[in-house]
Amino acid sequence: MPTDKALPTIVLIGHGMVGQRFLEAAAERGLTGTHRVVVLCEEPRPAYDRVHLTSYFSGTTPEELSMSDPEFIDKHGIELYVGDPAVAVDREAHTVRARSGLEVAYDTLVLATGSYPFVPPVPGKDATGCFVYRTIDDLYAIEEYAKNNATVGAVVGGGLLGLEAAGALQGLGLATHIVEFAPRLMPVQVDEGGGAALLKTISDMGLDVHTGVGTQEIVTDGESGAVRGMKLSDGSELATDLVVFSAGVRPRDQLARDMGLTVGERGGITVDERCRTSDPDVLAIGECAQASDGRVYGLVAPGYEMALTAAGTIADEDASFTGADLSTKLKLLGVDVASFGDAHGATEGCLDVVYSDSRSGTYKKLVIGGEGELLGGILVGDAEAYGTLRALTGTVPPIAPEQLVLPAGAGAPAQLGPEALPDDAVICSCHNVTKGAICEHTSLPEVKKCTKAGTGCGSCVKLIGQLLPKSGDDGLCGCFAHTRSELYEIVRVKRITTYAQLLDEHGREGARGGEGCEICKPTVGSIIASLAPSIGADGYVLDGEQAALQDTNDHFLANLQKNGSYSVVPRIPGGEITPEKLIVIGEVARDFGLYTKITGGQRIDLFGARVDQLPMIWARLVDAGFESGHAYGKALRTVKSCVGQTWCRYGVQDSVRMAIDLELRYRGLRAPHKLKSAVSGCARECAEAQSKDFGVIATANGWNLYVGGNGGMTPRHADLLAQDLSDAELIRLIDRFLMFYVRTADRLERTAAWLERIDGGLDHVRDVVVHDSLGICDELEALMREHVAHYRDEWSETINDPERLSRFVSFVNAPDTPDPTVRFMPERDQIKPELPLIPLASVEGLAVR
Repeated sequence: MPTDKALPTIVLIGHGMVGQRFLEAAAERGLTGTHRVVVLCEEPRPAYDRVHLTSYFSGTTPEELSMSDPEFIDKHGIELYVGDPAVAVDREAHTVRARSGLEVAYDTLVLATGSYPFVPPVPGKDATGCFVYRTIDDLYAIEEYAKNNATVGAVVGGGLLGLEAAGALQGLGLATHIVEFAPRLMPVQVDEGGGAALLKTISDMGLDVHTGVGTQEIVTDGESGAVRGMKLSDGSELATDLVVFSAGVRPRDQLARDMGLTVGERGGITVDERCRTSDPDVLAIGECAQASDGRVYGLVAPGYEMALTAAGTIADEDASFTGADLSTKLKLLGVDVASFGDAHGATEGCLDVVYSDSRSGTYKKLVIGGEGELLGGILVGDAEAYGTLRALTGTVPPIAPEQLVLPAGAGAPAQLGPEALPDDAVICSCHNVTKGAICEHTSLPEVKKCTKAGTGCGSCVKLIGQLLPKSGDDGLCGCFAHTRSELYEIVRVKRITTYAQLLDEHGREGARGGEGCEICKPTVGSIIASLAPSIGADGYVLDGEQAALQDTNDHFLANLQKNGSYSVVPRIPGGEITPEKLIVIGEVARDFGLYTKITGGQRIDLFGARVDQLPMIWARLVDAGFESGHAYGKALRTVKSCVGQTWCRYGVQDSVRMAIDLELRYRGLRAPHKLKSAVSGCARECAEAQSKDFGVIATANGWNLYVGGNGGMTPRHADLLAQDLSDAELIRLIDRFLMFYVRTADRLERTAAWLERIDGGLDHVRDVVVHDSLGICDELEALMREHVAHYRDEWSETINDPERLSRFVSFVNAPDTPDPTVRFMPERDQIKPELPLIPLASVEGLAVR
């Protein structure tokens, strides 16, 4: 879009989250069509999601954190200058000068300069090894320094960013201390009881917390000048190699001061309710501004509201910002922390309703007014009800307050769902979206696109899902009204061992006594196979009724190819193989004339076997010590590995051994869909573990476990579930994760789709699998033990049973006759399928369209 210098010009100084929201709001109001818009951005990259900044340490890339779509910038003709901050403003001439020397004339100037980290003025604060925690570049610097120079880290500040920084240091393998001057962690958000619950949970994670003390001095090495410790106000000292200051932020208002704009006594550019500064041609939004109520807001939601107000002011709309709700819900080091309304009970005459369980680290407090109205609350450890409670603030809840804080089973509390909320209840505080606005839509993507709800901090997504309409029939198919996960529970609890029994007892009325369909038969077959040891069923998938339930590939324990031949994939655990076994594979391929191909899963695929040849091929492979690789089944395929510390100079753990252990443990596990895994011996990630259903990456202290990744047509980066695990802890969590997935996933649902669909997503799965929130982990582990103890190789089971062998023929009435239509032709010293050509006469008369 060509620049029109004659158009009035809006200059935006700062391109953070709030600045980007202002651009979007300006575009929504048509201002980008009637104005020239120029953006001066200090950082070397456009706006990114600072709320989820810490996710960088769990694998999220800076590109994935980006909030600025280049297409949006181009479409609206926005002139964006990154790495070129404003350094001077001449209000009389209405010009802005950037560091590069660029000078831009403005009609309206919008300041979105944000805030800067507060570093206490203590001796040594500028020493080598001292950092702040604010930008992506800060994270780069911390990560690089921690790799080679530090084993112990300390964070100054126990607020939101401080706890996130502490989690990041621990994830980098550092023993970590948290130093907080206040008597409790997160003093702004939680009270003494909530702080105690948070302290216990975080201490149990191996973090050393020091509250009620301040940092007096950073001790440095006399020669290098690098950090070597900290002196605290109580006289104690901490030995540390790295210090992160995260003691709060201050409004970045120096440019405004230099311009002569009015600034608050404690900082912040003073603005009126329309976000106008003392100069009506200059507006200020976000953390750099002191709102008309005298507050400087450090949360993203008020910043977004100010961005909308500023855009409305420029567009001559009736827009105003007079203050904002400071409610917030956070996930810190895996712990839910939320506060809303009058959380500290400052209202005269209010009463507290408190539930506290120090064993589980759960603390819930509701503040109730004199008329029974809900004024606010604090939730630590369990913030499931945050969305509903926040929306009810200011009203009298329809049930007694004590029922709102008691856990399930303790006094049988009533379940207060979103249907109890009024239409004007704000569901998404980041974008100020009400229940009524959300209920106008039918799907989460539609809600996000049309209202932006759910695109900020993300804490409202679950509640949005509960408000959206449900489809009328969630049944698996026309034969069963139950979902796959419900059928799994029925089979497990009632120990049903046949499809016929399940259909007769739990099928739809019209389906009972029938033969079922091609949807439910393989699904039920998989359920029975995965539960076989615990329900007393025969785990062999081709015995009796089970054989009729299988898909084509499972029916012959091999993968059907395009010309009617099959491929054979022996298991090669961890990708490790001896020369002798390699020779056997080569001899089998040569003797049976098979095409050979090394797969992406570190195995060797043998193509071109006729169905009658399969048992003979298996026999040769089994004699050499191979077994089925289950390439045909909805089961574990492979566990890839790099060579790890045994051979690689970068490796920190034995990734090959771990990959072999995992593959041999989970081989043959039938699941809703295929499972893939990998183990990398260091953070260089050569095995690509973060693209797997469950992936493992070695750290100096153990193993990090990632879940829910996959490649394919819709790639998904795996999420970090837990970190620095011992061998035993890792295997226990994978046991639980896999069995919980098998138990609750839908038919043909990969772990990636399951993790995004299941209520609560990764947080819920972590609560269940790591923290045993449902109390089912013993049961999940027992189911996996049963699987491991009763595993049998399907190839061996088949070749040693004449009756089972009888199915492997091309023609039942001529069992010794091979299929003459399965033919091959040579290509690159191997074979490829020879497919029949369709005679021209057979297509005569067909129109070309």
